[in-house]
Amino acid sequence: MANDIRVCDKCQFVRMKTIVPKLQKMAPDAEIKIGCKSYCGPCGKRAFVYVNGRYVSAPTEDEVLAKAAAFIKQPSVKA
Repeated sequence: MANDIRVCDKCQFVRMKTIVPKLQKMAPDAEIKIGCKSYCGPCGKRAFVYVNGRYVSAPTEDEVLAKAAAFIKQPSVKA
């Protein structure tokens, strides 16, 4: 099952030019949706992303990526 990642393009604490390539590298199979998430209160105070239905936030873009890594589904390996 592919990862579902959502990023707000209005968030003041992330840059689309940097966060999207990093997310694609973390989860190559991910469907990354970019757009307003109607979460403007926290969005104005911290960086955040939704990863597989979970809201992940941190003070900076790098910190939110580190936290989000825990929720990325790894592809199953078939022997």
